[in-house]
Amino acid sequence: MKTCCIFFLYLAIILEYCFYFSVSSSSPLLLPLSHSLSTSKHSSSPLHLLKSSSSRSCERFRRHHKKRQQHQLPLPLSSGSDYLLSLSVGSSSSVSLYLDTGSDLVWFPCRPLTCILCESKPPPSLTSLSSSATTVPCSSPSCSAAHSSLPSSDLCAISNCPLDLIETGECNNSSYPCPPFYYAYGDGSLVARLYSDSLSLPPVSVANFTFGCAHTTLAEPIGVAGFGRGRLSVPAQLASFAPHLGNSFSYCLVSHSFDSERVRRPSPLILGRFVEEKEKRVGTDDDDHKEKVEFVYTELLDNPKHPYFYSVSLQGISVGKRNIPAPAMLRRVDRNGGGGVVVDSGTTFTMLPAKFYNSVVEEFDSRVGRVHERADRVEPSSGMSPCYYLNQTVRVPALVLHFAGNGSSVTLPRGNYFYEFMDGGDGKEEKRKVGCLMLMNGGDESELRGGTGAILGNYQQQGFEVVYDLLNRRVGFAKRKCASYWDSLNQS
Repeated sequence: MKTCCIFFLYLAIILEYCFYFSVSSSSPLLLPLSHSLSTSKHSSSPLHLLKSSSSRSCERFRRHHKKRQQHQLPLPLSSGSDYLLSLSVGSSSSVSLYLDTGSDLVWFPCRPLTCILCESKPPPSLTSLSSSATTVPCSSPSCSAAHSSLPSSDLCAISNCPLDLIETGECNNSSYPCPPFYYAYGDGSLVARLYSDSLSLPPVSVANFTFGCAHTTLAEPIGVAGFGRGRLSVPAQLASFAPHLGNSFSYCLVSHSFDSERVRRPSPLILGRFVEEKEKRVGTDDDDHKEKVEFVYTELLDNPKHPYFYSVSLQGISVGKRNIPAPAMLRRVDRNGGGGVVVDSGTTFTMLPAKFYNSVVEEFDSRVGRVHERADRVEPSSGMSPCYYLNQTVRVPALVLHFAGNGSSVTLPRGNYFYEFMDGGDGKEEKRKVGCLMLMNGGDESELRGGTGAILGNYQQQGFEVVYDLLNRRVGFAKRKCASYWDSLNQS
C-alpha cells in the first residue's frame, strides 16, 4: 500500500511538472484560423457577400451605442467576414468559434441547442459538457464579469443562497451556481450559463478555464472566442497560467476579396509573440533575401465604459497627398467611454463618423470620379459607396491611416480599401467591372456620443500582422504575406 501511494505521488509530481512545462515554455503558440468562406458551401455572388457583410458591420457598430444594454456581445456573423478558431474544453470534441477582439467571453452552443430563426444560418458546431465541467459559483468574480459587474451578493441572492451565507461570503459551492446571463448583439441574442473545465489548445492545456454554455439562442448558432481585454477572454485566462502566452498575441489575416480560393490557407494566430523585438525577418525562403519588417505601434486608450475594447487614437487619414484630420472624438476616449477607434477582428468594414467619412469620400471621388462613371445602381445592392464602372485601368489614390505616436502611420494595400468585381451578366444588364471604396458611414457624431467613435474592421487589417501587446499597452501593425506566413512560422 505504501509503495502504491509513493508511486501515485511521483506520478502526480511528474504530471504536474509536464503540465507546468507545457505552459511555461517561452515559445509562442501557433494556431490556425480558418475563414468561413473556405468551409462554406454557398455560391453567393460578390454583390451578395458585400451587402450581407456591410449590413452586419452596421448592426455591430450600432450595437455599441445602444444605451439600454449595460454589456453587449456584438458578433461577427455575416458570411464572408468571419475568422474561426478551433478549441476544445474537457473531453468534448473540438468546436469552431469566431475570433473576436471586440468581446471578452468564450461561449459555445451546447447540446441540446434550440436556435430560433436559424434556418438561413450556417450549421452549428455543437459541443457537449464533459463530466469534468463544473458550474461557476455565484460569488465568483467571473460571474460578476459575465453579469456586467453586478455585485456577487445580488447574484447569490438570485441563486437562492441563504442570507447568512451571502453576508459571510460562503456561497462558493456548486449548490449556488452563477445565474444564467443574457447577451444581445446585432440581430440576435443568447442565454447561457458559466462553467469551468480544462481548455485544450494543443500542445497547451489550461485547467479551470471559464466559458459560457448556451442551450438557447436567437438567430445565432455559432459561438465566440473572445480576445478582448476583460477577465473572461482567452488572453486574460491564459495569462494566469502562462503570462508569456496571455500578455501578447497577434494574427495575420489572409487577404480574400470574398474569393473562397484565396482563403484555403490558414491565417496564423500567434499567442505569445515577443512584441518587444523591434524587427523581424520574414518573406522568401531564401534567408539571404528575407526583408526586415518593423512594427508600427500606437498606444491603447483606456475605456471606462467598455474596458474590453482595444481603443486607439486616430489622428487623420491621407487620401493621396491630402491629410484629412480626424475629429476630436476619434483622437481620445472621454470619461463616459465615448470616442476612440476600436481595432476589431469581428467587424468586416471600417466604420467612420459621417462628417469625417464624407470628407474622405469627397477627396477620393474627386480623383477617381472624374475619370470613371459612378455605379449608382450597384451602391444600394452592395451597401458600399462610392462605386465606379471600370472600363480601363483605374488609378486610385493611396490611403494612409495616421495613428497617435511618432511614425505610427499605416499605408493600406490597395485591395484593403478598393474592391473590384464583375456585376451583371444576368441577361438584363451587361456584365461590367465595378470598383467600390471599402469604408463605411457610421452615422453622425451626435448619434455616436457615449459609444465607439469608429471601428477598424478586419477587411482593412488583411495582409498585416496585427499585434496586441497587452504588457506594453499598444497595438502594432507590420505588412506581411499572410498566405505564406503560416509555412514560414512552422519552418522557423
